[in-house]
Amino acid sequence: MPENSKISPPDFEAVHARLREFPVQFRTEIHRIIVGQEEVLDQLLIALLCNGHVLLTGVPGLAKTLLIKTLANLFRLNFNRIQCTPDLMPSDISGVEILDENEQERRFRFIEGPVFTNLLLADEINRTSPRTQAALLQAMQEKQVTVAGKTYQLTHPFIVFATQNPIDSEGTYPLPEAQLDRFLFNVEMEYPSATEEAEIAVQSQTQSQEVNAFFDGSDLLKIQQLVDEVPIAPHVVDWIVQLVRATRPQDSSVEPIKKYVEWGAGVRASQNLVRAARAHALLKGDSVVSKEHVRYVAPSVLRHRIIVNFIGEAEQWTPIRLIELLLENHT
Repeated sequence: MPENSKISPPDFEAVHARLREFPVQFRTEIHRIIVGQEEVLDQLLIALLCNGHVLLTGVPGLAKTLLIKTLANLFRLNFNRIQCTPDLMPSDISGVEILDENEQERRFRFIEGPVFTNLLLADEINRTSPRTQAALLQAMQEKQVTVAGKTYQLTHPFIVFATQNPIDSEGTYPLPEAQLDRFLFNVEMEYPSATEEAEIAVQSQTQSQEVNAFFDGSDLLKIQQLVDEVPIAPHVVDWIVQLVRATRPQDSSVEPIKKYVEWGAGVRASQNLVRAARAHALLKGDSVVSKEHVRYVAPSVLRHRIIVNFIGEAEQWTPIRLIELLLENHT
C-alpha cells in the first residue's frame, strides 16, 4: 500500500473496529513470550502506530532484541537485525554495488543491505563509528538511501529500533544530537520486579516464540492514517508548544532550566508530542487528545532532547528530573 494513499470509509471503519479489541489481544499474545515491561510495551506500540523510531536503553539481558522481534511478528513485518561493531561499514547497512559479469555483458548490480526491511533493529548502536551511524540518518528521515549516486526508496512502513547499553561506555561513540533528534522516543528499560524475575527464571529455553498476528504491514499503514485523524484541540496544541519552549533556557521561566540546561528540545519535539499523544488516545479508545495523553508520552519524547550542562551534571540534575519538574509546573 503506498504511503500517501487514503483509505476508504469502509476500510476506516473496519480497521477502527478491530483496533478496539487490539490492546487486550496484544497483551495476551506478547505476554506469552515477554514477562512484565508494561510501560515499555505501551511506548513501543505507540511508536509503531506513529511510524516513529525508538532508542531503547537498557542493560544486557532484558530481552530487548526478543521484544522487538516479537513486535515485528505481531504485525507480520519484515525484520532485520544489525549487530553494531566498531568495524561496521556504511555499506554493511545500506547495501553495495557489485560487478556482475557473464559471457554476454558486464554490469553493476545493487545488493540490498539490511536497511531494506520494515522493522530494523540496530543493536548496540553506540558501538559503531559516527560514519556508520550517519548512514542511518537519510534512511530514518527520508525513507531512502543513496548508493553510488543512485537513490533507492525503502519499503513502507520503515521503522528503526536501536538499542544501547548505558553501563559500558568503553569503546563507544555517543550518538550526535542530530541523530538523537530523529528518534521519536528514548525508552529506558528497567530490571523486572522480583516476582517477574522469578517467572523468567523458570521459563523453558525451548518455549515456543510463535505469536498470532492481528494485523499486517498494510493494516499498520491504515492505522497510522487513523492516528493522524484523532482530533486535538488548539488549546492542547498551544499547551504542548509552551511545554517544549519551556525546556529552552532562553524561553523558560523555570529557574533550574535556565541554570542547568545547555540546550532544550527543538521544534520536532512539538510534532512528536502531538503524534504520540494522538496514538495514545487512539489506543485508549478516547475520542480526543487530552493533556493527560501528552503527559504520559512527554518523558520519552523529551528525555533525549534536553542537554544538561556541566553544572547541572555536577548537581545531579538529569533530563528526566527536569521534565518531571516541568510537568508539575506546567498546568
